[in-house]
Amino acid sequence: MGAGSRPPQPAGVAEDWLAEESEDPAGDGAGELRSVQVGADQHAARLDRALAELVPEFSRSYLQQLLAQGLVHLNGQPATKASARVKAGDQLVLEMRPTLQSQAFRPEPMGIDVVYEDAHLLVVNKPAGLVVHPAPGNWSGTLLNGLLARDEKALTVPRAGIVHRLDKDTSGLMVVARDRATMDALVALIAERKVQRQYVALAHGAWAGPPTRTVDAPIGRDPRNRLRMAVVDLAVHAGKPARTDIRWLAGGPEGCWVQCTLHTGRTHQIRVHMASLRHPLVADALYGGRPLGALQRQALHAYRLAFAHPVTGKALEFRAEVPDDMRQALALWGLGYNAP
Repeated sequence: MGAGSRPPQPAGVAEDWLAEESEDPAGDGAGELRSVQVGADQHAARLDRALAELVPEFSRSYLQQLLAQGLVHLNGQPATKASARVKAGDQLVLEMRPTLQSQAFRPEPMGIDVVYEDAHLLVVNKPAGLVVHPAPGNWSGTLLNGLLARDEKALTVPRAGIVHRLDKDTSGLMVVARDRATMDALVALIAERKVQRQYVALAHGAWAGPPTRTVDAPIGRDPRNRLRMAVVDLAVHAGKPARTDIRWLAGGPEGCWVQCTLHTGRTHQIRVHMASLRHPLVADALYGGRPLGALQRQALHAYRLAFAHPVTGKALEFRAEVPDDMRQALALWGLGYNAP
């Protein structure tokens, strides 16, 4: 597989993924012209729908990207509006170029903190600021790019073996598969909630009530702000069930230091559930948090990961020390660091 190619994508994963991948028809970065004629079946259809029917080997997402880049011509004129209507006999010419997405799956050498590795999987400690998977605005410099450069086997595994993700500014442990069988097994373990993922977080507001509580509240797109997620009423808005166990570790009048255990893996789950309790994470501006000292990213760290090895069955458990920026923020509130 060449450097411009991308690994095959899985039929499904246990986590929510925000970005779709696109095809690279040429494979080597070269353009290819494709000419098609609108038939009677497509008469009066939207341009994007007609393209999807006339060039079915490529996804609608990829074809919409070609439209946006001015790479589709209708009767000799550039066509950029997906909603434009076409007529029987119209001539469409597509310049089939690789998109930013299709070129994103390239090896890029980088330092990766590997805390465990065997023939089937590895566990990495991701620093804050590193994007896990290529997505709009971050088509390179991601953990996936680094994995592709580090291990030739990653080129043959969907998403370079990534089976779950952390937000860009969340630090901590992730497990990565090195072969397809292990990846499928890890996906199944996560879906069956047999992978223990625990986090520590620093949040605003003095803790009140019992030291442990469970938030069992569905999460979906915030209907008032599509850039955010929110706890939603499934009878009114689209969403998915989400459950987080939260345990108080230490606190004061300014805030609290908590341990969070995930039972599901929704986008921004801990951040949303903590905000719903009126305890937004420190420095999590999207959900109402404010910076504390040098801590400018959400105060969330995946400190513990435990599961049975999908091949050997051996019980594995890993812990990652809390990063310095979170330790310094704790000290500003006089909390110190209490290990869960």
